[in-house]
Amino acid sequence: MDLRIKNRVALVAASSRGLGKAIAAALCREGAKVVICARDEARLLEARDGIARETGGEVRAFQADVRDGQNVRDLVRFAVAEFGSVDILVCNAGGPPSGLADEFGPDDYQKALDLNLMSTVRLCYEVIPLMKKRNWGRIIALTSVAAKQPIDNLILSNTARAGVLGFAKSLSSQLAGFGITVNSLCPGYTKTERVESLARAFVEKGLGKLQDYYGRLEKAIPLGRLGKPEEVAAAAVFLASEASAYITGIALQVDGGYIKGLF
Repeated sequence: MDLRIKNRVALVAASSRGLGKAIAAALCREGAKVVICARDEARLLEARDGIARETGGEVRAFQADVRDGQNVRDLVRFAVAEFGSVDILVCNAGGPPSGLADEFGPDDYQKALDLNLMSTVRLCYEVIPLMKKRNWGRIIALTSVAAKQPIDNLILSNTARAGVLGFAKSLSSQLAGFGITVNSLCPGYTKTERVESLARAFVEKGLGKLQDYYGRLEKAIPLGRLGKPEEVAAAAVFLASEASAYITGIALQVDGGYIKGLF
């Protein structure tokens, strides 16, 4: 299937590893020109070289922290300088620490909002004017199933990521007239370093062994397994494509059936 994104310019945030890296690589395979970013320069450059080698595509790297407004502005300017504009934006950032309500204070919530919600807001505000000029754009906010079905030990993520869904849904209506779609992806438990860190926290808190943690997850997922980063990436590439032109304002679960609600 020709997704018609060849030579489109994609900016994928927090993409030196995990889901961000998988999405960047998948977009490259479809012929998009991709800019990746991360805080860790060594890992970022390694990811850039690996994606280019694996896909044969054009990929550039810029060291940036998406919590920092000036970093975000510089990142977008870099993308424009390298490739002329930004057509596809994938908003992404790592998750806040795991824990229950009594383990955190107001400052922790502020940090979580800066990491997940405000990074998305900043990226969108920098890129939207570029998309409006071209009367075409795809914005994809990478969130989590926690935004739809709160997870007990992820209160910071439950709070911040739900805000991302609200922002993206509101934005989708306001940008539809410019040919810009805005959608959210809600990955379930996927084989990434983030899930591995949650598994370690589970063990460190004396809640059980690693196999207990993964066993509980697999029992809660109707498909009986964790997802693969490439499966989340495939959904992101579709939402970034011309084929998804009539889809906007959705929050798509890629979770093996984990979420039990109808909406």
